[in-house]
Amino acid sequence: MTASMSQCLLQMVRTDYTMSDYQSEIAPRWCAGCGDNAILAAMQRLCRDEQLPPEKTVCVSGIGCASRLPHYMNAYGFHGIHGRALPVAEGIKIRRPDLQVFVTTGDGDCCSIGAAHWIHAVRYNMNMTLLLHDNEVYGLTKKQASPTSPKGLKSNTTPFGATLNALNPLTVTLGITNVSFVAQAVDWIPDLLYDIVSKAYHHKGFSFIRILQRCPNFMEHRFDDYVRDPSSTRILTHGNGLRLKPELSRVYKNQQTHDPLDLAEALTLARLEDEIPVGILYNDPSVPCYDELRAGERPSTPALVETVLNEEFDKVGIWPATAAASGSGA
Repeated sequence: MTASMSQCLLQMVRTDYTMSDYQSEIAPRWCAGCGDNAILAAMQRLCRDEQLPPEKTVCVSGIGCASRLPHYMNAYGFHGIHGRALPVAEGIKIRRPDLQVFVTTGDGDCCSIGAAHWIHAVRYNMNMTLLLHDNEVYGLTKKQASPTSPKGLKSNTTPFGATLNALNPLTVTLGITNVSFVAQAVDWIPDLLYDIVSKAYHHKGFSFIRILQRCPNFMEHRFDDYVRDPSSTRILTHGNGLRLKPELSRVYKNQQTHDPLDLAEALTLARLEDEIPVGILYNDPSVPCYDELRAGERPSTPALVETVLNEEFDKVGIWPATAAASGSGA
């Protein structure tokens, strides 16, 4: 049977995926009211709408509350070590370009111990999507100040208040060579959260989404003013970006038409302090992708995989002649 015939048969027997098809058997263990639940829902909705086969979808994470997301997705997952989600994801993508790769990480996981990997992932611009769950605190380790914690935050590691101003993930990412897609979303506007995740998925290159995410236990009132006052959220719209639905436009009237190719204006918007910019700040699909530049150098075939594995095994293998020469053996 030819490959094309096999694909046709697979398409004939495939059933449409529903939201529940992307939910694992493990129930989410996040706190009630945690914004991570909204992010999980957006991810599962995207997979359903794009009809992504679970066996062709990979979620990679590091350590933290956000990094538990792969456990709750019915897809391939890799729960890595602290700050190392991106190099794992890059390794997966460059060897298996046919897979859809998503990275979920927290503000501590990405912006502290994983900061070097974050910078170089943006520079490589490999075709994957990163969701930064930013609740501005270390939640899993029970309230420690993170790089994005606001100045003055009293925590278990800063009992007299955080000394430094918070790091801004948006301005940092926009300043990195080869940046191609930067967006910001908030967990309390689920429709826009989904729209932004969808735009990121369809972008060719490395998509960076900072998601301001509520933590009901350790930052319980951090975003209350923004939730209660829609005018404090500036929605960025554009023909090549977001287009608000009429019902959202009636609530969120503070809107600005922003061209996602305007890097200088994107930086200005990223620096806003009294308002939260929500939307696509920057989108340049012309930036070359490292995985495509390297494609074809060493195609991954079953024979190549077997050869590479045997080469590695030979380095640590003990052969009978070697054992006899050394005087060992039964």
